[in-house]
Amino acid sequence: MTNSSSPSTSPNRDTTSAPGTTAVDVLVVGAGPTGLLLAGDLAAQGLSVTVVERRRHEAGNVTRAFAVHARTLELLDTRGLADELVKTGTTLTGLRLFGRLGLDLSRLRTRFPFLLITPQYEVERLLERRARTSGVDLRYGAELTDLDRTSSTDTVTTGIRQADGTRTAVTARYVVGTDGVRSSVRQALGLPFPGESVIRSIVLADVRLSDEPAELLTVNGVGDAFAFIAPFGDGWYRVMGWDRTRQAADSDPVELGELREIVRRAFGTDYGMHEARWISRFHSDERQVPAYRTGRVFLAGDAAHVHSPAGGQGMNTGLQDAANLSWKLAAALRGHSAGPEALLDSYHAERHPVGTKVLRASGTIVRLAMAHGPLQRTVRTLATRALSLVRPASDRAIGMLSGIGIAYPAPRGSHRLTGKRAPDLGLAEGRLHQLLGKGAFVLVTPAGVPTPTSSAPLLHTHWTGDRTTALLVRPDGYIAWAGDRTDPATLRAALTR
Repeated sequence: MTNSSSPSTSPNRDTTSAPGTTAVDVLVVGAGPTGLLLAGDLAAQGLSVTVVERRRHEAGNVTRAFAVHARTLELLDTRGLADELVKTGTTLTGLRLFGRLGLDLSRLRTRFPFLLITPQYEVERLLERRARTSGVDLRYGAELTDLDRTSSTDTVTTGIRQADGTRTAVTARYVVGTDGVRSSVRQALGLPFPGESVIRSIVLADVRLSDEPAELLTVNGVGDAFAFIAPFGDGWYRVMGWDRTRQAADSDPVELGELREIVRRAFGTDYGMHEARWISRFHSDERQVPAYRTGRVFLAGDAAHVHSPAGGQGMNTGLQDAANLSWKLAAALRGHSAGPEALLDSYHAERHPVGTKVLRASGTIVRLAMAHGPLQRTVRTLATRALSLVRPASDRAIGMLSGIGIAYPAPRGSHRLTGKRAPDLGLAEGRLHQLLGKGAFVLVTPAGVPTPTSSAPLLHTHWTGDRTTALLVRPDGYIAWAGDRTDPATLRAALTR
């Protein structure tokens, strides 16, 4: 394996541009999974990164997300975290919805042909450890108070209120808002967040059950009640319930008895539900910001898009946003891109359509779950039966849900593989997803092909067999270029593009 260019190994360091002002390459607002993965990626490339998070740092933070899909596990695998995370939860190789629709995840062509059920705080724990090890400046209990994009053409100045009440300023070459549905970054930009509330008064809790459900993932809707149960694997279960006849405000009190009754109506039993370690009431919106980029400021995760919890795609979509954006910011900041503005614009061009698809997919699931009346229930029966019986339709559904089937638009005339996710190929130098952990492009060619020069970090690897196709794989695991010619001029042209 030949490395024609390597990321700088210079240490992260913040430089003070004025008393009370910190200057960094990137300021990330929000220390959820999206922000932590992004910050860790950038710091691993030798860039200075500060993360501010309004909540105080607490071990075992209780959060709503619980599902990690296959594509997200692949991204965590390139960062050396997937195998450790899998040990924290329970894996499901099949999903059954509404008693009829069966989705066989074991058909996925990946190291992770399953859905991992594990609390979001386990994902955050691993990503935070990686971020700290890489040198990220993490500031909990600190929040963004203002954002000034007018004073400079090449930096953004922000006001930060620290945990002790003192106010400081951070000047960054780029700012990324990963601060959730109530994003202060999005509000500071004055961007709209169009959409609507889809479902109100969802009751969510982590509980213990005396009787174990027959299905690992249990979902059903009967009459006016809908419920969902998933195991964490340690004796606790995540339970969600919705009652059409009780549309309470988020602030209204909620007790375990209310959730127990919803579950009993949906499944015919409450499985001996008891001992809630936490319980809350919330509503679910479908919203998406029209622009993921405004100059030197970006939005990712729930700050850019929010949807129902159906399908468990929220955290996963945010992590995939971060993986798409991080290498592009690093390339722009380190001068590895001949057209940095176009490269940064491609973040919105690629991820906004994905966000739209996820909104539609999760919205379809929740509307099927809320089906009310004979006609709507008949439609649900026919739709779920079709997905169960028609293999191509089922495969598309599994690909979208898991993220494995997501692809990006390719230029006209490109090879059919361009824009597709690269599977974890077994190469002469090792697994592709492990090689991508170095944060560089990976060029795969037949043996004997000379290594081309590249201004960007590049690893040149080789097929183990007699394949003749060449692949150029981006740091986020998508194929940037593919071709059947491997002469020096063709490879140079591909690397330049």
